[in-house]
Amino acid sequence: MGRPSGVEVVTVTETHTGTYEVVVIGGGAAGLSAALVLGRARRRTLVIDAGEPRNAPAAHMQGYLSRDGMSPAEFLALGREEIARYGVDLVRDRAVDVTKGEGEGFAVSLAGGETVHARRLVIATGLKDELPAVPGVAERFGRDVIHCPYCHGWEVRDQAFGVLATTAMSVHQALMVSQWSKDVTLFLHTVAESELTDDDLRRLAAAGVAVVPGEVAELTVEDDRLTGVRLTEGTTHTREALFVAPRPVPQTGLLEKLGAELHETPFGAYPVVDPTGLTTVPGVWAVGNAMGFAEQVVNAASAGYRAGATINGELLMTDLDAVARV
Repeated sequence: MGRPSGVEVVTVTETHTGTYEVVVIGGGAAGLSAALVLGRARRRTLVIDAGEPRNAPAAHMQGYLSRDGMSPAEFLALGREEIARYGVDLVRDRAVDVTKGEGEGFAVSLAGGETVHARRLVIATGLKDELPAVPGVAERFGRDVIHCPYCHGWEVRDQAFGVLATTAMSVHQALMVSQWSKDVTLFLHTVAESELTDDDLRRLAAAGVAVVPGEVAELTVEDDRLTGVRLTEGTTHTREALFVAPRPVPQTGLLEKLGAELHETPFGAYPVVDPTGLTTVPGVWAVGNAMGFAEQVVNAASAGYRAGATINGELLMTDLDAVARV
């Protein structure tokens, strides 16, 4: 689909001077979507991209209408081409600090040594997935070790599934994936049998999910394919796909530096935002996985679009009001 695999065109501006109207920190689906809207609105915009998208381990992304099956790398490459058409600058660098100046301005310090200024900020720094420390999990993550049935369930449908339990919420994951296969085994791993409620047990039985107590020692692999799950007591259970629940680590460092209010969720602390992504810091929006755990690519792109349109309108009214007061 599209250009040949591995071919990418990126417009990178080497130097950045003066003040941008908007700086977008993060070049994933959410950040690029916000930048596209702002560029089309003729706003001088910069995207700072460290090049570490959350879905990089996946070969394909699913569930995005018209882009179902496209590789994440190709999707982002197309997005970078699109924002370049509208004069949006992009720099391959990492934002390491951000400060709020007097009035409405912000200063963003880059790892490369430069400082850029903006009237408004979009934080699209996403989150990192911290995987269970089981040999084989990290190496196969995104292939036959997966986490989201909506992202990967169709591709592994009707195979022998395993679910690696790391919290009591893993029961929910096992129940969900049973919609894609009738051969599901829940490996309790670090979860004690006593942590399962009567409702858990009834639902697992109704879904036909087998429950195996005991800690998982490693995954077994043959010919670069997952073949089984080995327990510390020595038994191996044949499996073809393993669902895990990574611990999400929100990348909220820059938001915390700005004093944004966070709220605790079962998946970490995320910024308090309004429906457009505006944080409790005036002039700062958070989009995509920077604002919540469950944002898929299509949701992240939508959030970026909404924030970009809101920022453009807010800047327009602010400037018109300033002229009217003169």
